[in-house]
Order: sequence, then C-alpha cells, then structure tokens
Amino acid sequence: MAGPLNARMDHDNYPDSYIRGILNTVKTIAMVGVSANTSRPSYFAFKYLLERGYHMIPVNPGLAGSELLNQKVYARLGDIPEPIDMVDIFRASQYAPAIVEEALALSPRPQVIWMQLGIRNDDAAMLAEQNGLKVVMNRCPKIEYGRLSSEIAWMGVNTRTLTARKAQLFGRGIQRMALNRVTVPGGSTKEAQ
Repeated sequence: MAGPLNARMDHDNYPDSYIRGILNTVKTIAMVGVSANTSRPSYFAFKYLLERGYHMIPVNPGLAGSELLNQKVYARLGDIPEPIDMVDIFRASQYAPAIVEEALALSPRPQVIWMQLGIRNDDAAMLAEQNGLKVVMNRCPKIEYGRLSSEIAWMGVNTRTLTARKAQLFGRGIQRMALNRVTVPGGSTKEAQ
C-alpha cells in the first residue's frame, strides 16, 4: 500500500502530516555520511536527533569501529546488526541510488529513505518508492523536527505551527517541545492525538 501512495508523492511539497508521521514513528535512524567534525551540519543533525530520543547509528567508512557521541560507527548499512527504521543520507546526490540499493538489501528493510537538505535524486526516490519505502528529499529531519515541534520558534523562526502547549522540562531545567512521538509500526503517517 505504501508504494502506490508514494508513487504520486510530490517531492517539492510534503504535507506536514507526512513528515510528522515519519518523525513520530521511526525510532532507529542510520545516518550515512555523518562526520565527527563538530562544525559539520551532519554532526549537528546527528547530535540533535540523538538528544530527541532517536536511536542514532552513525555510518561512515572512515570512522568505522570508533564511536561518535557514544554510538558505534559502522562502515556500511549492511554491517549494522539491528533493524533500521530510517536511512538518513548525508552524502552527495549521486551516491543516493547505491545507498538505497544497500538499504533494500537489508532484512528487515527500513521504512524510510530521507535525503538531507540539498540532496535530491529522483531515480533513488523512485527505486525506494517502488519497493514500498517512504521518501523525503531535500529536507533536514533536525529542521523539520524543530519546525513541527515549535522549538525553532524560540529563535524567532516562523514555523507556521500554532500551539498553546507549554514545553516539557527535560532534566536540569531544559525545555524541549516534542512531536508527541508515539510508536506506530511501519512508519505510519497517522498523526498522534
């Protein structure tokens, strides 16, 4: 059922419910191309998502065997010994098809292929969608999480999201908004109530 729905997906305009559904349901994210350099965007996104409760798995052949923010780094997706819900691609667009092929070879398969901001490969997206995976391109899950949870509004960014909810306190007086993440199998886009 996911395949036909995604075959008509407009990759220039994602409904908030689609993005929120993905971010609410995935638990384990493998980030391909993450950097250990603390000034790189991939490092910021990895750290942010880790702090929001996602189980983050770094994938970078140059760092394989080491740890990044206390998470073991793997050389490739096939080396990860546990199921992955989402593959977050932080590599140039031309590498996306090979990464999707590697993701499709996994058992079980991930439910989502997410290509980071600035990364778009329609052939890779079509391959993933034809195999029943959801696809997001040219978006950052860190930015989307911040926008949809209204966290980013604290910095004066218009999120186009209105809420009267107070932010929850997460230890040591840190306020964070959540997406009201619920566990729904299969990367469902059903919004949390």
